[in-house]
Amino acid sequence: MASHREAVQNDKDYVDPNPLPPSVPHVDELGTTSAPLKSAAFFIGDYCREVNEDFMLCKNEDRDPAHCLKEGRKVTRCAQEIVGKIRESCLAEFDAHWKCLENNNQYLQACRKPEKALNLCVFTKIGVKKSIPGAPEGEPQVFEKKYPIFSRVQK
Repeated sequence: MASHREAVQNDKDYVDPNPLPPSVPHVDELGTTSAPLKSAAFFIGDYCREVNEDFMLCKNEDRDPAHCLKEGRKVTRCAQEIVGKIRESCLAEFDAHWKCLENNNQYLQACRKPEKALNLCVFTKIGVKKSIPGAPEGEPQVFEKKYPIFSRVQK
């Protein structure tokens, strides 16, 4: 006979009881889910390029996670700054895009129309560019194409 077990609900957030070293400044977490982060990812990448590169160089120097806490905090602060600017200047477009991602299993292809509106708003109001790493030089980015499904025309 099978025994019946009650489910355990752990609805409390885990808080690390260890304090940060005094040399590491406190920074609040970004406080967003994956959809808004994915929506803003390319803008975060462009806006925070220098601090991201410093963080990655630091991680390559030493595998100890405590070694790069300061650089990690700078990355978080920078991401907070650009997400705040996007929300301040392009809230409707940003919400439309990340909600589309949320409703379409994070599939970017399904959300090209709200992405185009968000890109236009961010480009004009904030001046942050969007470039996809590894994209061919001289060709338009996928989000700039009129028919993004067909990347090359057969001749």
